Amino acid sequence: MNTSTHTVSLTASRQAAFAFLADIENLPRWATMFCRELKRDDSGLHRVVTPNGEILFRIDADAVTGVIDMYGGPTEDQMAYWPARVVAGPGEGSLFIFTAFQYPGMSDEEFAAQCAGIEREFPNISRHLEE
Repeated sequence: MNTSTHTVSLTASRQAAFAFLADIENLPRWATMFCRELKRDDSGLHRVVTPNGEILFRIDADAVTGVIDMYGGPTEDQMAYWPARVVAGPGEGSLFIFTAFQYPGMSDEEFAAQCAGIEREFPNISRHLEE
């Protein structure tokens, strides 16, 4: 299985970056290509409208460790997993680390497009945290 880890250096503190990225309500603000719309269904689950259709989506986060695990898929038992973490950087800033997996059935081209999309989303994080 191929993996690709992406990082972005942020001027925001670890606490501020974590609070922004761990809040699912902020997903449409920074993941603008992936998350065209964020909805909450009658059962309280979140759904993301992506360019490829609607998926269930959730974030499991831990402020102590900085872990922000993201899950998305057609059903709760068929969710892909994207591990992420916010760590303190040297000085005042922080670093957001995000790993993508090439799951079975995903072509090399689809995986490359996903990774390119991640890189295009990262400047949105910086922009929102510096406002």
